[in-house]
Amino acid sequence: MPNYIVVLGSIMSGLGKGILTASIGKILQSRGFKVKPMKFDGYLNVDCGTMNPFRHGEVFVLRDGKEVDMDFGTYERFLNIDLDADASITGGRIFKDIIEREREGKFLGRDVQFVPHVTNWIKDHIVSYANKNNLDFLIIEVGGTVGDIENSYFIEALRQLSMKEKVMFVQLTYLPNLYGELKTKPTQHATQILRGMGIQPSVIVARANKRLDKETREKIKLYCNVDYVMNDHELSTVYELPLLLEQEGMYEAIRTFFKLECRKAELDSWESRVNKLKTSPHKGKIAIVGKYTKQVDSYASLREALINASAELGIKPSIEFVEAEDIKGNVEQLSQYDGIIVPGGFGKRGVEEKIKAIQFARENKKPFLGICFGMQLMAVEFARNVMGLDACSEEIESCKDPAVILQPNQKDVKQIGGTLRLGDYEMDIKEGTILHEIYGKDKAIERHRHRYEINPKYILSFEDNGLIVSATHKDLIEAMEYDRKKFGFGIGLQAHPEFTSRFERPSPVFVRFLKESLASFLGS
Repeated sequence: MPNYIVVLGSIMSGLGKGILTASIGKILQSRGFKVKPMKFDGYLNVDCGTMNPFRHGEVFVLRDGKEVDMDFGTYERFLNIDLDADASITGGRIFKDIIEREREGKFLGRDVQFVPHVTNWIKDHIVSYANKNNLDFLIIEVGGTVGDIENSYFIEALRQLSMKEKVMFVQLTYLPNLYGELKTKPTQHATQILRGMGIQPSVIVARANKRLDKETREKIKLYCNVDYVMNDHELSTVYELPLLLEQEGMYEAIRTFFKLECRKAELDSWESRVNKLKTSPHKGKIAIVGKYTKQVDSYASLREALINASAELGIKPSIEFVEAEDIKGNVEQLSQYDGIIVPGGFGKRGVEEKIKAIQFARENKKPFLGICFGMQLMAVEFARNVMGLDACSEEIESCKDPAVILQPNQKDVKQIGGTLRLGDYEMDIKEGTILHEIYGKDKAIERHRHRYEINPKYILSFEDNGLIVSATHKDLIEAMEYDRKKFGFGIGLQAHPEFTSRFERPSPVFVRFLKESLASFLGS
């Protein structure tokens, strides 16, 4: 029988419920339990695919093509597993399904209500998912904060679930520091709200800018009626949190609640990598040139992929986000960086500046990595400045020589949400290329999220001039790279390799990119 752990947030958003959820999962996984996370988000979007990264952060893509919240990237990086669409529930998904069923006559004679129809949908989905995956533990993160109207019905479903199943509630809270004292009153009030909803947390995890002292910890225990209050103070890296929670007794709390046997954690490898990351020397600078840089969570997986690769190599560069539009008229500012990345994106803003950044990298032989839209602009820049064409992307404007075109199967698409080329696709890698060196094999699978592609009309011209097609999927160009002798190290992928990077298994693309960028510091 599966067990259930629910992670709820209080006081404010942005406390790191996803990192806490993943860390609890890691503690259990390290003891041999089969664990998966699930997340509920209260917004009425069916999925995250149409959300602006400025408002919501990165749109993460699962193996099966589901566009989900950025916390799923955290889950997969920590637990080294692939999740699927059923792990993500939104208010929009729930209501869409229930309304469609009502229109089909599935509720004939009944008035459809939040209780029992919505709550039953939620409970059935949770239990079905846990059983289908043969889980020991399903860890459910509830998005938003306690008291939000949009997650109240979901919390009610969890309360009902706890009446029939083994459900442990973990509350993540925030302790403001006022003149050196961590204040507990907001947490007390938040816990009262939870109790009013029929939920009594078994564990309270306290986010704060310093460690809890004994008096503060005991006060929370007394007034919130819990036996376990745990630190979640500022850490040098988020990957340290499972180790901190292990010290704080998280497994002991779980073991006691579920009446489990004692099991020893196997976290030595994890701890070794964390220590390596913490002690790695800071050398070099990497520039990420994008249009969403004022909200760095827009590039969460990209940032973490570089950190994962840093832990692998034992050297930690400074990762700096450069707003594309700020490059206008001052592309020379990029000379301070050891490597340049142009990531995925949509829309016209900042395009010409990104192209200038790619041109600067190519002409100055700066190691370059283009991801998705970044690879497409790599092709546009090369077509313009090396091949002398009037080149552009059809996504942005019309021109004589479109180097980037709409995929043929996208021309009749009417709906926007969930209609891009999404999820895992295999690419055939050309022998003798840098990409083949990176993967060490003829085929590799990466995740995608795009509607446009490199125009195959120009393949021969690209290659004759030094931009090599290094991977394909059927007729679609999956990767391109510069002739190294002419232009130095530069590679572009239509896929998003950052989505498959794991803390204990970094993406080989980012490991190689950092090796090239930091060669002088690595002594190679």
